[in-house]
Amino acid sequence: MDFRKVLIVTDLDGTLLDDKKNISGDDLRAIDEFRAAGGIFAAATGRGVPMAKRVIDVLDIRTPCVIFNGAAVYDFNAEKFLWHSDMPDISNKYIRMLEERFPDIGIEVLHEHDVYVTDDNRTVQEHLALESLSATYCTLDEVPTEGRMKVLIAYPPEKMQSVIDFTMENCGEGVNWVHSSPMYYEMLPEGISKAYGCKKLVETAGMRDKFVAAAGDFGNDKAMIEQADLGVAVANALDSVKAAADLIVSDNNHSPMREIIEYIRKL
Repeated sequence: MDFRKVLIVTDLDGTLLDDKKNISGDDLRAIDEFRAAGGIFAAATGRGVPMAKRVIDVLDIRTPCVIFNGAAVYDFNAEKFLWHSDMPDISNKYIRMLEERFPDIGIEVLHEHDVYVTDDNRTVQEHLALESLSATYCTLDEVPTEGRMKVLIAYPPEKMQSVIDFTMENCGEGVNWVHSSPMYYEMLPEGISKAYGCKKLVETAGMRDKFVAAAGDFGNDKAMIEQADLGVAVANALDSVKAAADLIVSDNNHSPMREIIEYIRKL
């Protein structure tokens, strides 16, 4: 296939990034060759602006990307949002319900360019340390109401199902919940997902005519993979994500992007 007709959109954590949060040299070279031949490369990630920027800079991505698990399309080159959807007011009610039901829960409210921690725990601390993030610790009432993109629940994997069950029963109206990793569960605006974010990316960037390949590993990637012209799951993906994919490639530690690009080349 002529790469000039192709848009590749990839998840970062667990897909393009290996377990040490690095990108393999083989993948970097394959991406550079793909773009040199006219291909368009973008990311679709749950990360916010500062967390995603480190990876975007390494990749030198000039195409707008999907961030906040689909709640925004952001142009890192121009440093501006092309589109975004803010959290509804009802999210405050749900946060307070979770605080009351799970006193040891960790909650991060991701704003346009900032992270606010309203409820701290070890999982939050590990997340911030892993991403080398600075955060503002405050009460929920002190978080700016405008510009909230998503709410991240950080909780030990063995305890997360109880949170999921609680939200499905009590906190479903007006929002969308996605499980983005074993220890992260996220509240998004209603109707928002990576799949919707990719649609907005294609619309805002004028790429409706492109063949879209999308790659991922976890539940928040599934709809995006199903929606794409070529849906790809890495070998370490959840079984449900693999079942939704057209193609399964190497795991995130063994240069999956190189394999994806070679597959597209032969189409």
